[in-house]
Amino acid sequence: MESNDIWDAETAHRYDTPGEGMFAPEVLDPTLDRLAGLADGGRVVEFAIGTGRVGVPLAERGVPVTGIELSPAMIAQLRTKVDDEALPVLEGDMTTVRAPGEFTLAYLVFNTISNLLTQDLQVECFRNAARHLVPGGRFVIELWVPELRALPPGRKATVGIVEDGYILLDTYDPLTQHFVSHHFTFDESRQARLGRSPHRYIWPSELDLMARLAGFHLESRHADWQGTEFTADSPSHVSVYRLPASGS
Repeated sequence: MESNDIWDAETAHRYDTPGEGMFAPEVLDPTLDRLAGLADGGRVVEFAIGTGRVGVPLAERGVPVTGIELSPAMIAQLRTKVDDEALPVLEGDMTTVRAPGEFTLAYLVFNTISNLLTQDLQVECFRNAARHLVPGGRFVIELWVPELRALPPGRKATVGIVEDGYILLDTYDPLTQHFVSHHFTFDESRQARLGRSPHRYIWPSELDLMARLAGFHLESRHADWQGTEFTADSPSHVSVYRLPASGS
């Protein structure tokens, strides 16, 4: 499965759910509040900006946002909301594309670093973030904690979410740290829609080592955007990495 096969026009069109799910105010507002504070009045770059779920409302708050996005279809959907002058987006890979200028903050939300399927590519993502940032700049990653404790011996899958009309099933290959998310959506009929996406999971300690290889140190880690304490039982985390300040 290639990324552009996954994030195609049909997926981009269905991605936005205004006011619900990932777009619900209770999910989005704390994210925007935290990122705006971490930007500290400077310019920000969003890796894998997608359809602009975070970048568009952040720009509307007066934060100068530049995006990087691999999928032309996702960019096209973003352009239905905002033009290039208000929110410039560069098409390409977040491990290599360099947006012009300098930034105080780079961020990568909603588990998207796991879309990079090798450890080397994930490290290059950190290095590319570092290339964008001024001394003392920050890189923020929102990431799911692998659920291998819920995977009994001999089983290859976990059920991640069960909701009305939606089930998430993840299948694992622990040798490669690869997993595939299987998204089942359905209604009252006998038919269901299946979408699949491949990922490489990362433990928090491994993520910290990737950051160190790119020159960052861990500044903070919380269980969510509101600043809840991160514990061994937290299902996800928001980690803030920082470059050394000038002269340090």
